[in-house]
Amino acid sequence: MTSEHTGADGPRADRLASAPAGHTRVDGVDLTGRTALVTGGGSGIGRACAEAFAAAGALVHVADVDAETAKAVAASVGGEPHVVDLTDAAAVPGLPADVDILVNSAGAQHVAPIEDFPVARFEELQRLMVTAPFLLLRHCLPHMYRQGWGRVVNISSVHGLRASPFKSAYVAAKHGLEGLSKVAALEAAPHGVTCNCVNPGYVRTPLVEGQIAAQAAVHGVDPADVVADVLLDRSAVKRLIEPDEVAAVAVWLCGPHTGYLTGASLPVDGGWTAA
Repeated sequence: MTSEHTGADGPRADRLASAPAGHTRVDGVDLTGRTALVTGGGSGIGRACAEAFAAAGALVHVADVDAETAKAVAASVGGEPHVVDLTDAAAVPGLPADVDILVNSAGAQHVAPIEDFPVARFEELQRLMVTAPFLLLRHCLPHMYRQGWGRVVNISSVHGLRASPFKSAYVAAKHGLEGLSKVAALEAAPHGVTCNCVNPGYVRTPLVEGQIAAQAAVHGVDPADVVADVLLDRSAVKRLIEPDEVAAVAVWLCGPHTGYLTGASLPVDGGWTAA
């Protein structure tokens, strides 16, 4: 997403500037010979994760509901595309189970007051961001257990640790994912498998673009002001996070020195949760 303030004069342009462009390669992490399954891999954080894991040497299975983006990303990283709607539980068995790394990144958002929130949409978001990760854990953990090694990275959110108004489904789902991740960490530890959450604040993704428009409608403000005055209001670092920054943390969690790190939630939020 590019803010309408980008390139404008004055301090707000500096506050909303992008992070310096960087490489997705994470020093010290070699995943050659490993296989990763990344959900939501067609765009945003999921795409950045697919690229970063491939750069680290892993074979990446790119799962996304959008056929065009799944195939494009898979082709760009030398991986395998899987077109799948994860709100449908019956779709999970069609994904590969013999993976070493599972990255649950698929997500969606809907912004509305609780009294106006569509029940069907609330339930859909729970299926996508809680039920699907649960089913994928059931699907992939047996292989990880058998080989005595595995890594699960759940792309949660600062909203798995904090709440914001008008996001009841998303906040509930991310809090649920946090609990699921901790239970999985406890159960999987004896098998050499870790399970952690990464908790980004607002990331420069298509999902956030949609949130900006929705928040503008809810608050009755200009979309350009939502970034500075709503999204970044509680962040100490006044810029959107880049997808590559989140992906780098996900890859690092699968590196050689993180076997004792499990059941954790790692904020990548510019200081939001420090307040």
